Amino acid sequence: MSENIMDANHFKIDVPVKEVMRYNPATIGAEATVPKAAAKMCQKGVGSCIVLQNNVPKGIVTEEDINCKVVAKDRKPGDVYVSEIMSTPLITIDVDKTVGDATHMMVKNKVRRLPVVDKSKVVGIVTVRDIISVSNEINEIMSDLIKVNNDFEGSVNGSATSGVCDDCNLMSDDLVFVDGRMLCSVCRKSDDTD
Repeated sequence: MSENIMDANHFKIDVPVKEVMRYNPATIGAEATVPKAAAKMCQKGVGSCIVLQNNVPKGIVTEEDINCKVVAKDRKPGDVYVSEIMSTPLITIDVDKTVGDATHMMVKNKVRRLPVVDKSKVVGIVTVRDIISVSNEINEIMSDLIKVNNDFEGSVNGSATSGVCDDCNLMSDDLVFVDGRMLCSVCRKSDDTD
């Protein structure tokens, strides 16, 4: 393989968490009741609220917490405070960490959401869906890079490929790498006669 071509098998992308996190996550006070948390989730279109006590993050309450700890136990939601059903301790990730770090933390701690903190203040949240979304984009980019690399290597080795000729700027299905340029059959012939 050419030294100038990226080896896609060793290509590493360290996307910062702050690039994929959602800012201004839903928060709720620890003294709030379950219906208030559910209303906040519905209002924001999310599946969780970070629980604050004196503006300090103490836990997280999710749709699953409400379903399993309130509804499934036939408790009256208005009588249940989020502090009773929230998941603690709150597992967070620093804003300067990477998506890879977040993924490892989620797997290790068996969680699907990580509040993102900057100096102990919650600034966002990153979820499994956010990571899957960026992973899909990275996979598409890697697939395109591998195709470009394979096309380039094929043309370097003498087999034809499709693209735009470096001399005439026209599309061709018969490009071959010649002296550092991708040339169509017409330009290769004129290059040979010069």
